[in-house]
Amino acid sequence: MDGHAGRVTMYDVARHAGVSHQTVSRVINGAAHVAPPTKERVREAMRLLGYRPSASARNLAARRSRAVGVVTFIGPYFGPGSTLLSIEVAARSHGYSAHISSLAGLGPVDARAALEDLLQRDVEGLMVVAPTDEQAELVASVLPHELPVLALEARLTGRPLVASDNELGGALAAEHLITLGHTRIGHAAGPLDWSEARLRTVGWERVLREHELEPGPRVDGDWSARSGYEAGVVLAGSGVSAVFAANDQMALGLLTALHERGIRVPEDISVVGYDNTPDSGWYFPPLTTVEQEFREVGAVGITQLLALVEGRPVEAQTFVPPALVVRRSTAPPLT
Repeated sequence: MDGHAGRVTMYDVARHAGVSHQTVSRVINGAAHVAPPTKERVREAMRLLGYRPSASARNLAARRSRAVGVVTFIGPYFGPGSTLLSIEVAARSHGYSAHISSLAGLGPVDARAALEDLLQRDVEGLMVVAPTDEQAELVASVLPHELPVLALEARLTGRPLVASDNELGGALAAEHLITLGHTRIGHAAGPLDWSEARLRTVGWERVLREHELEPGPRVDGDWSARSGYEAGVVLAGSGVSAVFAANDQMALGLLTALHERGIRVPEDISVVGYDNTPDSGWYFPPLTTVEQEFREVGAVGITQLLALVEGRPVEAQTFVPPALVVRRSTAPPLT
């Protein structure tokens, strides 16, 4: 049993019998329309694995568990935390509870154990929030094939995706600065192992090239204000008239580095951030930024996941557009 004896779930039975977990539920509940050979195969798998149905497992065929699982990697970041809150709110609006399991810092063995604990709650489907490449690979290695799974801000091969349109967000930032008249635009980028960061950079670069402008210098960071400060030290002397920061925390550090060097924002250098955190309107100057629609992402994600649970088709990829919020950190260049 892949090293997790004593933690047998309905999904183990389904995998062993070669059927869906819904079919296992129907057999447990004595439902009609299950072919006798299939029914026997499921019962044999239950016997061999020592599976004992829980009360919630008996209810699952009638869709009465009303629960979904969320696999996530909680960190000190505004975006993932806001996404998780939006999922919980959206699930409640549909009469579902969201059971959350964080796999942060876990290797494959412990991650599988944590996932099995989640599956013991007989969730009807799983949502995965795994922003980095390594996290996505870890989750993909332990997911049960029989369970409906939706990737939210994650890239999982063969699973439908719901995400904020990060490429569009990067494009909005670049378009705004170009419209103001900037032609030398630098970028304080997010970590390369985050797909969100890469896509924001792609959007920024694409729009610059569409306007026949050469992308300015790029400094890679790690989402922190410290890395934004370090990027600001480099970009302050690079000749740029504007900078797109991959998130508001990096923009905060960037503003500090520019201020320490006597560079005025926006008179000397305009700055655009990303996320529209609650504090960004209180930066000095108030920050122009790209706002992600976290509530909408969570609502669309839950709607899509419940469609999967009910066996209805969903789009392979669904992107929620962000919006530009203009404040006083951007202005036309002086020269």
